[in-house]
Amino acid sequence: MSQCLNPDCLHSNPEDCQFCQKCGSKLRLAERYYAKSILGQGGFGRTFLALDDFKPSKPPCVIKQFLPQAQGTATLEKAAQLFDQEAQRLELLGKHSQIPELLAYFTADNRQYLVQEFIEGDTLQQQLDNQGAFTENQISSLLKDLLKVLYFVHKHQVIHRDIKPENIIRRASDNKLVLVDFGASKQVQRTSLSVTGTVIGSAEYCAPEQAMGKPQYGSDLYSLGVTCLYLLTQASPSDLYDPLESKWVWREHLNGNQVSDKLGKILDHLVETVFKKRYQSVEEVWEDLRRYYGKPPTRQTPQPVTQKFKFDIVTVNSNGQKINRRPGQAECIIEDLGNGVILEMVKIPGGTFIMGAPSSEAGSNNNQRPLHRVTIEPFLMGKYPATQAQWRQVASFPKLKWNLYPEPSNFKGLNLPVERVSWYDAIEWCARLSKRMGKPYRLPSEAEWEYAARAGTNSPFHVGDTLTTDIANYNGNCTYSSEPKGVYHQKTTPVGQFQHANAFGLYDIHGNIWEWCADPWHEGYGGAPSDGRVWDGQHIYVGDLVNVLISKDTKVLRGGSWYGNPDYCRSGYRFSGGSGDLNVSYGFRVACALSM
Repeated sequence: MSQCLNPDCLHSNPEDCQFCQKCGSKLRLAERYYAKSILGQGGFGRTFLALDDFKPSKPPCVIKQFLPQAQGTATLEKAAQLFDQEAQRLELLGKHSQIPELLAYFTADNRQYLVQEFIEGDTLQQQLDNQGAFTENQISSLLKDLLKVLYFVHKHQVIHRDIKPENIIRRASDNKLVLVDFGASKQVQRTSLSVTGTVIGSAEYCAPEQAMGKPQYGSDLYSLGVTCLYLLTQASPSDLYDPLESKWVWREHLNGNQVSDKLGKILDHLVETVFKKRYQSVEEVWEDLRRYYGKPPTRQTPQPVTQKFKFDIVTVNSNGQKINRRPGQAECIIEDLGNGVILEMVKIPGGTFIMGAPSSEAGSNNNQRPLHRVTIEPFLMGKYPATQAQWRQVASFPKLKWNLYPEPSNFKGLNLPVERVSWYDAIEWCARLSKRMGKPYRLPSEAEWEYAARAGTNSPFHVGDTLTTDIANYNGNCTYSSEPKGVYHQKTTPVGQFQHANAFGLYDIHGNIWEWCADPWHEGYGGAPSDGRVWDGQHIYVGDLVNVLISKDTKVLRGGSWYGNPDYCRSGYRFSGGSGDLNVSYGFRVACALSM
């Protein structure tokens, strides 16, 4: 069934309907999302279970419709601000395995909509209702799991402000806890912690300073502590605190549930009403968990998860018209880099291809020739260019040779590709990642990059004869063939925003960011190796020593960028940059040997 989103209708329609049979409203949002049923309704609007009709597997998602019940101009403005704020916070936090991913945020029919990842599972409130009070082991596991998420949230200067059992979901697929509903969250500026603001949050779980409009990072820890007390006792938090005695009396409501002194001390410290006496940071709670339970909840090296994923593969003609669409599937290895940051590595199958661009290809030149056959062994390559969240996390690992600036990018956003990083920076980043994970992460060779980008095609682009701005991020004021001009974003876009992967399952291969390769620059392919290895300038004789030294200090960049025209985005296009260059269009994509 398709649920009508018109607030005055909400009629259920047969699945194949494009328009509501009762009111005539369009059923699909943004031509891709359609609601199946109503999940809930609150003061700010309705939440719908929906499907993404744009993807072959039609994965479930959640549509949040802004439809405030409050009255008064000021109240409505505040409600709209909070709805918009949730989208901003989800985008700011980027991709975290235990925070729902923001998929879209837009206005349709004069109503605001937010679309996010659907988390299948029960809330902790539902789990409490179904299974009864939590045990000490369950509470300690809960703390270890959620503190990692809170560390990530606080590290990115966000206070959630509404932690409670209804906003924590135990995901059915892996039993992990997922923190949801960032509508009350607040981004912290350096001056804002001392400024009184709006009181937001659920009263029973709200820290005293937050109730006064002055939330702190420790306010989230207080709410987490109250949540734990409620789950242990099944008693309302208001019954667990004696205002006449100004103390917590939660132990009187355990009803035979056993709680050790070590956990009791941690919980007491979490719910301390005097802010300065409470835990001030996630790290302080971790330290007590380590001391009392003997196992630090971080510092573990999780085993990578292997999973298959589906995607759309499209082909366009020289006019930019999509002439074919087919489903694709690939396998990727998901590495946990810590603090909720993941790295998705796609398995690239081995094979042989013709490297370079023929003279008949528009825009090609001699540095992309002679055409030559290259055989590539299977390897792993990043599903996306390295993001700023991944860069920041790995930059925090111990230094090996060079210092790494944690936030080098001009365009800020955790899910945006990292840019303004030199070839040397990328090499250091890969080395730190390799040492931490115990695997040989590196930049791809130029041959590996082109083989992975083409993904079995021999056309200028993996999508066919030209490129359009609904497929890739480049300067849409320019064209390559007969396609119309398009959008020029004038900046990078979040990785994976453009839905069309190539046949190997790689995204953003064309445009968005130039990607460093490991190879020194050569003016053509004369003498290039045929086995896909890095073409080391030290072993190639180009006429004289000066040219060799120059080739060693100048490296290869591939893929084009947001700044350039579509010609630069061709699979066979080559570009060069100085090893130390910092440019707002230079980033990278990581590779690794398959034998991990």
